[in-house]
Amino acid sequence: MTCILLTGASRGIGAAAKRALEARGARVVGQATKADSTDMVAADFCEPGAPQELWQTALARAGSSIDVLVNNAGLFDPSPLDRSDIAWLDAWEDTLRINLTAAAQLSRFAVRHWQERGVAGRIVHVASRAGHRGDSPAHWHYAAAKGGMLAMHKTIARAYAGEGILSFAITPGFTDTAMAGDYLESRGGPGLLADIPLGRVAEPEEIATLIAFCALDAPASMTGATLDANGASYVR
Repeated sequence: MTCILLTGASRGIGAAAKRALEARGARVVGQATKADSTDMVAADFCEPGAPQELWQTALARAGSSIDVLVNNAGLFDPSPLDRSDIAWLDAWEDTLRINLTAAAQLSRFAVRHWQERGVAGRIVHVASRAGHRGDSPAHWHYAAAKGGMLAMHKTIARAYAGEGILSFAITPGFTDTAMAGDYLESRGGPGLLADIPLGRVAEPEEIATLIAFCALDAPASMTGATLDANGASYVR
């Protein structure tokens, strides 16, 4: 049985991915900031030690072997330029820590885990369209974090492919989650859909399908690939 550590598993894309992966027979250890079930681990990524504690707990629950890491946890919270310096910096640091630093720590633990055992492994990074094209003036921090995640993904793919350690990235545009819904409303609601040729935002289940594909099915030769899912609102 494939054992998967999935961050941000309690809602939205993460919850849909957990269902999709479990439907395929995978054992999923989920992470959430707060957790009250046996298949979820509570970890607050604002705390520097949380990723390491999560990894150790997940490893114990998975029987000392994790095959796939899915870096999905994210914070999407506006931080206008006219905030106080300390408030703007606090928001920057929280967003980078949750969206990028925690993913980097977990990726490092995963790579070392597979190297020490001499086995293959996969990492799936749920980044964002913002990592390619940027985001709103109130989301510098989010775009920077997702751009950093994409650079990290490419580095991992290039460095460890020869050891069977594969890296894939997914870059959703707007997705029908509470987080994106708040943003759409703040930017004018339905009018923002005019920027999406498909005429709608993605459903969490659509992104979950891509996560399951990368985690379980994608051929090794795809390592380093980034899969866009943004309704043609950004085409590279």
